[in-house]
Amino acid sequence: MAIVLSRWASRISKSGRKERGMNKGGKALLGALLAASALTAPQAAVAKAANSIEARLERLEAEMKGLRRDLDVSKIENEALKVRAERAETRALAAEAEAQENGKRLAVVEARPAVPPAPKPQADGFKSGATTIKLGGYVKLLAGTTRFGNGELATNALGRDFYLPQQIPTGTAPASRITEFTAKQSRFWLNFGTDVAGHAVKAYLETDFQTAPGTQGSQRTTNGYNLALRRAYLQVDRWTFGEDWSTFQFTGALPESTDYVGGAEGTVFVRQPLVRYSAPLGKGMTLHLGIENPESGTATSGSPTLIENGDDHLPDFTARLVHSGKSGELSLAGVFRQIRTETGAVSADASGYGASLGGKLFLNSARTGDVRFMLTYGRNIGRYVGLNFAPDAVYVPASNTLANVDVLAAIGAVRVPLAPRLRANLMGSYQSVSYDGSLSPADIATFNKSAWSAAANLFYSPVDSVDVGIEYRHGARKLVNGADGSTDRLEAAFKYSF
Repeated sequence: MAIVLSRWASRISKSGRKERGMNKGGKALLGALLAASALTAPQAAVAKAANSIEARLERLEAEMKGLRRDLDVSKIENEALKVRAERAETRALAAEAEAQENGKRLAVVEARPAVPPAPKPQADGFKSGATTIKLGGYVKLLAGTTRFGNGELATNALGRDFYLPQQIPTGTAPASRITEFTAKQSRFWLNFGTDVAGHAVKAYLETDFQTAPGTQGSQRTTNGYNLALRRAYLQVDRWTFGEDWSTFQFTGALPESTDYVGGAEGTVFVRQPLVRYSAPLGKGMTLHLGIENPESGTATSGSPTLIENGDDHLPDFTARLVHSGKSGELSLAGVFRQIRTETGAVSADASGYGASLGGKLFLNSARTGDVRFMLTYGRNIGRYVGLNFAPDAVYVPASNTLANVDVLAAIGAVRVPLAPRLRANLMGSYQSVSYDGSLSPADIATFNKSAWSAAANLFYSPVDSVDVGIEYRHGARKLVNGADGSTDRLEAAFKYSF
């Protein structure tokens, strides 16, 4: 209002100066208006100042709030910068320590002699033209002491080197004991393989010094022994030609033993020249068919001495059906043969046949434990069982006939792992012989009637390829006339396989 009055007075004043003839009443009114303006002006100024201060306070308060926000943000950023700085310092110290440690290691490595890089593993075997040749075998020392309960065994007889039941002395002679060491069972083999026009051609050659008697020295001096053939064959695809284990034999049943055979009387055991065809049938089944070298080992009525006649006309026919799987192997084998003897114009012959069931069943997934067995029965198959413990047949001169001989044989073994490098083997073996009823007791009185043995061993492999074993075996032999004999053997074997 003061402002309005002031402005009005001002206009009136200007108009009064223009009109010189203004009267005294107009002047009085002007004076009253100016006085009122003077009285209201201070109040307006105070109100304006109050509004200005209030606005400034509001702006100041807003600025203070902004400053506080800025201070809070700045504080958070400072804390983050401080944490990052501390972490960076820690990393720098760790890096410095690592660099110092690496420097020390580098100094040690530089101080050591240079180590050449590990050689690459060598290929199995070596090449000769297009043929791959592999060699292997083992060196074996056998040390044993043997007690014969009923007599003494001749020096250098095979029954001194390994358990051979037909050489156990029988009768009433005093007991004897022998102790011998031998390395003649050491073995060497060569394996050959060549791919020819898409066909796999293989060959195998195996020898040892046990098979043939030594003629180069004696136990008193050089202990020299002849290298003898064990196996020698070639394979073309499914065909095998040469000398190998008989198709009638299941080698998987042979137990782990320090002995050369291990339970000889109860097992089929023959190596001979043959022709064999192997046909996979699927589902783990394989059929083997063979024709094999014939030989008749006959005895003559009244004398148990075996004679190799060499008069055979027909080969031996063999077959074996094998099933292989995760749990092990099962084998069923058969043999059919002719036995023949001939002296001048006089000859005689007879048929022979036999069957054998064998198996090897694993006791664990690692295949370190297993059960092995073989059961064999046959007529006139003596040479196939127990290293010819029984004759193939008995020749009777009076009637010019061959009398039949039946054999029943069995072997069983269990292999038990005791520790990663230690295992135990338990085994038993048996054979019984029955002679044709046409033979009188006097004719066959000194012929073998039965034999059995039992053995237990421990094998330890201190390092790969080295086996150390200790074994105890008891065996017994009985003749048709009731005479018998026994043997006890304790032996240790040390073998390195390569």
